[in-house]
Amino acid sequence: MADYTFGGTDEENAELKKLNTEVLEDPDSFENWEKLVRAAESLEGGLNRNSSPQSIVATRDIYDRFLAKFPLLFGYWKKYADLEFSIAGTEAAELVYERGVASITNSVDLWTNYCSFKVETSHDSDVIRELFERGATCVGLDFLAHPFWDKYLEFEERLEAQDKIFAILDRVVHIPMHQYARYFERYRHLAQHRPLPELLPADLLSQFRSEIENEGPTTVQAGAQQVEAQRGELEIEREMRTRIDNFHLEIFARTQTETTKRWTYESEIKRPYFHVTELDESQMVNWRKYLDFEEVEGDYSRTQFLYERCLVTCAYYDEFWLRYARWMLAQPSKEEEVRNIYQRASMLYVPISRPAVRLHYAYFEEMCERVELAKDIHQAVLLNLPGHIETIVSLANMSRRHGGLEAAIEVYKAQIESSQCDHYAKAALCAEWARLLWKIKGSVEEARKVYQQNAHWYLDSRPFWISYLLFELEQPTSAENESTQYKNIKQVHDDIRRKSQLPPLTVKDLSHYYMTYLLERGVKGSAKEYMTLDREVNGPFSVQTSMKQKLAEDGQEASTQRRLMMENGHPGVEVDDTAIRRGENPYTKYYQQQGEQQLASDTQPLRFP
Repeated sequence: MADYTFGGTDEENAELKKLNTEVLEDPDSFENWEKLVRAAESLEGGLNRNSSPQSIVATRDIYDRFLAKFPLLFGYWKKYADLEFSIAGTEAAELVYERGVASITNSVDLWTNYCSFKVETSHDSDVIRELFERGATCVGLDFLAHPFWDKYLEFEERLEAQDKIFAILDRVVHIPMHQYARYFERYRHLAQHRPLPELLPADLLSQFRSEIENEGPTTVQAGAQQVEAQRGELEIEREMRTRIDNFHLEIFARTQTETTKRWTYESEIKRPYFHVTELDESQMVNWRKYLDFEEVEGDYSRTQFLYERCLVTCAYYDEFWLRYARWMLAQPSKEEEVRNIYQRASMLYVPISRPAVRLHYAYFEEMCERVELAKDIHQAVLLNLPGHIETIVSLANMSRRHGGLEAAIEVYKAQIESSQCDHYAKAALCAEWARLLWKIKGSVEEARKVYQQNAHWYLDSRPFWISYLLFELEQPTSAENESTQYKNIKQVHDDIRRKSQLPPLTVKDLSHYYMTYLLERGVKGSAKEYMTLDREVNGPFSVQTSMKQKLAEDGQEASTQRRLMMENGHPGVEVDDTAIRRGENPYTKYYQQQGEQQLASDTQPLRFP
């Protein structure tokens, strides 16, 4: 990029190069992207048709990269469309709008802007109306959709299409939204002057008319006598309009009730748009409750729409993507919709550092018998997160389900031998390999052999030794073979205490497992071994013989004892006058060996005059 020319003056070009470098170095920094976009917009005092080709190309490239990274920023799609209109005209701007509404389909603001743009730049009312209908499908159910509906009604008013206006209102009065009452008042007023066939479906009109006719003639007082009078057509129409108005009032009452139900949740939404900053926990709780509510209500369209709204605000939270996919999977014949959800989450929004969504996507594709694709998803995760234990284990298990035990073992072997897999991941994978042989193949000896042959490589791995000890503890036993089992368990425990390089607190926790075993399954002499181990594990340092031997460089308890005498009884800290003069803290090694954190005051080096 060093030789790339952004256009503009030398100062503008240099500034853009600097900002672009910052973006390339930290592509997740929204602040850096904003600076770059602002700088591009101001090239040559603002771009237009007469700007240099270099400036136009550079600005388009910056906008394209920015909106590929953050596609949910509806305001920038609007700015980009305006920019293209000033540079290349209507068609170029329209293409940007189309890309925008494809990226964030449920943005009321973007659809309203797009439709307004179309109204101002097109003379084909059918084309404009078609665009409004697309927008109504995408955002019409939004609780705050009134700017869009107002724009649609304004367009039809320009054309003086009263029938179209009434038809739009007839749809809107059923939608729970912020300004439902305003629309209903207008709808009710227009209904007084519209033909009856426009007011209700034909079957309801026929039902109302039949009911009125079946009531028989009306009774009219004529002097001292009551005379029956047949209803004329005008009287029937008047009666029908009264009934229709009451029917419309029932619609209003239902919409009012539905709006009130949702008002509590809507009023708690403080950020209905996307931003890179984290959401408050209270906002996430509100979205969870709102989704619970709509799911219980049982309206598929409204629930799906609310999920889409939620995932604009919560785009970076895999919790909501997984919830959406699970809900959609429970609906009949929605396989493609579920796939679309997983793909959007995996390819656009959820960081790969949190691969749970991608793994669930792989399981979904496996369910759909697309096994190779499922494996490719795992490999894609490992390409970006080499040595990720959960993904490797998932891939091994999938390989076993479709290729047998040996296929799973090959996955573990390949990862353990890989240079990209770190030491700690290899230790955990080795334990998983042994577990596979034990639980799936049922070969205890082969599993034990894996542990024994690899123990010396992973002396500092907590997962490896926990797995090894639990493996031996969980083996079935009987009175006849308990002595053999005891030897195996004791050997592992002894290796943990004497050979491993685990933190003392971890060794202590694992020793407690072994001590419980001694009490629950031990024999006559187990009480003595338990008490000795209890002294070593839980007693004061002065009686922890094995720990003192382990701390001594020559492995002799007496060496540690001499150090204790030198240091006034403080365990494991050897005073080195030369090191102290250099400002080193003599207690650092002790804290590290104990697996503890030093206090802030202890981290400061000692100083002597």
